[in-house]
Amino acid sequence: MPILAGFMLPHPPLSVAEVGKGDEKKIQATLDGFERVAEEIARLKPETIIVTSPHSVMYYDYFHISPGAHATGDFGRFGAPGVKFSIDYDTELVKAISGRAQKLGIPAGTSGERDSALDHGTMVPMYFINKHYTGYKLVRIGLSGMSLDVHYSLGRIIKGAVSECSVRAVFLASGDLSHCQKEDGPYGYKPEGPAYDKRLMEVMQSGDLKQLLTFDEIFLNKAEECGHRSFCIMAGAFDGVKLSPHILSHEATFGVGYGTGYFLPEEDDMSIKESGDGLVRLARETINEYVKTGRKLRDYDVPREAAKKRAGAFVSIHECGMLRGCIGTISPTRSTLAEEIVNNAISAASRDPRFSPITPDELSSLEISVDVLSDPEPISSMKELDVKRYGVIVESGSKRGLLLPDLEGVDSVEEQVLIARNKAGIKENEHVTLYRFEVERHA
Repeated sequence: MPILAGFMLPHPPLSVAEVGKGDEKKIQATLDGFERVAEEIARLKPETIIVTSPHSVMYYDYFHISPGAHATGDFGRFGAPGVKFSIDYDTELVKAISGRAQKLGIPAGTSGERDSALDHGTMVPMYFINKHYTGYKLVRIGLSGMSLDVHYSLGRIIKGAVSECSVRAVFLASGDLSHCQKEDGPYGYKPEGPAYDKRLMEVMQSGDLKQLLTFDEIFLNKAEECGHRSFCIMAGAFDGVKLSPHILSHEATFGVGYGTGYFLPEEDDMSIKESGDGLVRLARETINEYVKTGRKLRDYDVPREAAKKRAGAFVSIHECGMLRGCIGTISPTRSTLAEEIVNNAISAASRDPRFSPITPDELSSLEISVDVLSDPEPISSMKELDVKRYGVIVESGSKRGLLLPDLEGVDSVEEQVLIARNKAGIKENEHVTLYRFEVERHA
C-alpha cells in the first residue's frame, strides 16, 4: 500500500495557545494551515503517522528511530506543563524500516535512545491533529548530519516498509524554514534566509520534491534552515510518484520561516513500473516468479526481436536507489536474448555474491533495468572511449573486467578503466587489452 499523503508543517511552540498566550494570533496563516492539514489527515484516517523531526534524537552518522511501544511528552519547558501527549508507536513498521535500512547499508535503527520523551517538533503538529483525529500510531524518526541523498534514500526505505506492512500511513515532515529573516529574529538577518524560503516554497509548489536534493549544503548552512533534511526524507518516501501539491501558507513574522502544505499522490509508481517495455517486464516477472516459488519462468511474451536475436545482457536491480544485484553476460550464452534475460534476472536476484538473495517482501520496492550489449570491439587506446556512450572491457590473460556506460558517479574514462581493472584484479603495471561496446538501456 502506498503512503496516502505527505505533509509539511513547522513546529513553533508559540502556535500552541497555552504557550503563545495570544502571540499565536500573529501567525494566523500558519495556524490556519495547521487546521487544514489536521482536517485532511482526519479525512484520510491513517493507521500510522510517520513523523521526521529535527528535534528528536539526532546523530551525525545515524538515523534514530524511536524504540519501544509507547511515548509521552508535554510542553513543560515552554511554560505549559498541562498540555500533555501520550502515543503508541507502530512497532511493526519500525521493525520493517530498521530491517530494510540494515539490509541496504543505511545506518538507521532504534539504538542510542537518549531521551524517550516526545519532542516539540512532534508535539506541535500532534496538538492540532488531535483536535480532529486520534487513535493513530506513530513512527518518530530523527534526522542526521549525512548528505541530502542519504536522507532521500531513507525515505525510499520508508516507502518500501509501508508497502511491506500494508499499513495506511501518512508522512509528516516537521521543520521550520530559515531562522535568519529579520534583524530581531533568533539568528539576525542574512540574505540567504529569505532566498532559501523563496526557493524552498517554489519547489514545494511545483510538487517535484526531488529538486530538494539540488540545494547546496553551504547555502543551507548560511540560511540557518531547520527542516530541509526532513523534507528530503519525505521526498524519498514519494520517489517515482507524481504529487499534487496544496500549499497553504508561508510567513516569517518572527524572523523564522513557517511553511504549511500537503501533497497527494496522483498515481502510484507501480503503474509506471508495470508499463515498462517488454524486456523489463520479462525481467520483473522472472524475478517475481523465482523469488516467490523458486521456479524459473516458463511462459512469457516478449518482443519478436528478443525471441530471435542473440546478445549479451545485464540485469540490474536497485532497491530504494541502491544496488541490490547485477549479473550479466558479455556475449550471448543462450539461444535467444529472452532466455539470456531470464537466466541473468534469476542470477541477479539470487546469486550475486555481493548481496543476500532477494526476499518476497522486497519485490514491490525493486527498480529493474536491462542493458543489451552490442558485440565488443577491440580498441587501441582510451582515446576511443566515451564514458557516457561506451562500456569498457579490460582484459589481461584470463582476467577480465567490465563496466557499463553512463553510470552515476563515473565521470571520466580513466575512472571507468580503473574500476574495470579493479573488478578483475588487474594490477596497474599489468598490460591490458581494451574493448568497447554500446548498450541499449531498458528501464
